[in-house]
Amino acid sequence: MSKPLQLIGRQDFIHLPEFGLKGVAAKVDTGAYTSSINCSKVKLTKVDGVPTLNFQLSGNKIHEKKARKFSTTTFKKKKIRSSNGVTEERYIIKTSVVIMKRRFNTEFSLSDRSKMKFPVLLGRKVLTNRFIVDVSQKDISLKLTSKNIKADSAE
Repeated sequence: MSKPLQLIGRQDFIHLPEFGLKGVAAKVDTGAYTSSINCSKVKLTKVDGVPTLNFQLSGNKIHEKKARKFSTTTFKKKKIRSSNGVTEERYIIKTSVVIMKRRFNTEFSLSDRSKMKFPVLLGRKVLTNRFIVDVSQKDISLKLTSKNIKADSAE
């Protein structure tokens, strides 16, 4: 039996444990299929003959502004159409994401989102069969956490 769908607003904060990033601002976008994450300096190299993707993630802009370097051998390239209709090839990586205390394995396209308000965009692939989106709300996970803190302190 599947878990009931959880309510999520138009934006929230997520964690990317494999990258050591917590409290990253994310925009929920039901128009996007694949999730996307802000990155820079994407470069394909070979390490001991194995194709390796090197990239930098920028952190969450609040606690950590300095970009950190990462690499992976688990990636693919895919054509993705952006919101303005332009199709481009992007690298896709697999990683885990924590949304409202629930951990999922999902894919993220690596994209320059430095001019965007949110460094992460959550697409339908991670949302489907897990969340119901209420665009009139935001930061529901923070509200749930503060309610839990208030309830704990009342005891």
